[in-house]
Amino acid sequence: MDRYLIGVIGGSGLYGMAGLEIGEERRLETPFGEPSDAYVLGEIDGHRVAFLARHGRGHRLLPSELNFRANIYGFKLLGVERILSVSAVGSMKIEYEPTHVVVPDQFYDRTRHRPDTFFGDGLAAHVSMADPVCPALKNVLADAADAAGATCHRDGTYLCMEGPQFSTRAESNIYRGWGVDVIGMTNLQEAKLAREAEICYATLAMVTDYDCWHEEDVTVEAIVHVLHQNAEMAQQVVHRAVVALDGGRRERGPEAPQPCPCATALAAALITDRKAIPAATRERLRPLVGKYLDGA
Repeated sequence: MDRYLIGVIGGSGLYGMAGLEIGEERRLETPFGEPSDAYVLGEIDGHRVAFLARHGRGHRLLPSELNFRANIYGFKLLGVERILSVSAVGSMKIEYEPTHVVVPDQFYDRTRHRPDTFFGDGLAAHVSMADPVCPALKNVLADAADAAGATCHRDGTYLCMEGPQFSTRAESNIYRGWGVDVIGMTNLQEAKLAREAEICYATLAMVTDYDCWHEEDVTVEAIVHVLHQNAEMAQQVVHRAVVALDGGRRERGPEAPQPCPCATALAAALITDRKAIPAATRERLRPLVGKYLDGA
């Protein structure tokens, strides 16, 4: 199978990639079920990219309905080493205005119902999530946002809530008191699973609204209006980031390793006695852990 080293997850308002010359659409089967949609495989200015619409084309899936494990596992099967994730968020700070871009470096979990690990069933692993975003990839995204002319806020904390409802006013004010910067419904599980899959991950958070701590309530109508503006900027930022990432890899050589610790996140994380791991679990997770278990 051909490898697509760069993956893009399109969030609300970004269901396709402008400038992506599509080679094929590929539906993948995973041990965790079906991904959100077919992976759209193609090239941006000669740089190979695998694109996935997070909510499916037509925005069919709620945040709590997303099969995060299948989505990330599918990228692993395609050979993806870096995932650029685009998402719509609400702002928890007055200076982070709608249409601004935030590239967060931290997450806070307020979800309740979502599988967020590949492990279990006889294989225990504990990866570090102290720094949940790949710093090298985050800087590439932020630089691309600056170059595209976006008002970009580097770093920040993304609070991931369950949804699909928006916050109550009490919740919104409490979150502000915690010092978080933006609020969304999708990115934390992606970050955790990407780390377990040893894939670099970073988020391009596109501000659509102030959460309801502000004077006006959050409405879908208002968000959709800003989504259209954000989508065009997101396309430009991702385009620049893809070119920078692939160009950097070509300079290092096609077989050069990822220039960060993400590629070895599992090296010290697997704690189960190798002889005690069930054969079915070994096989299911082979694309993730095979290099550590084969021969053991």
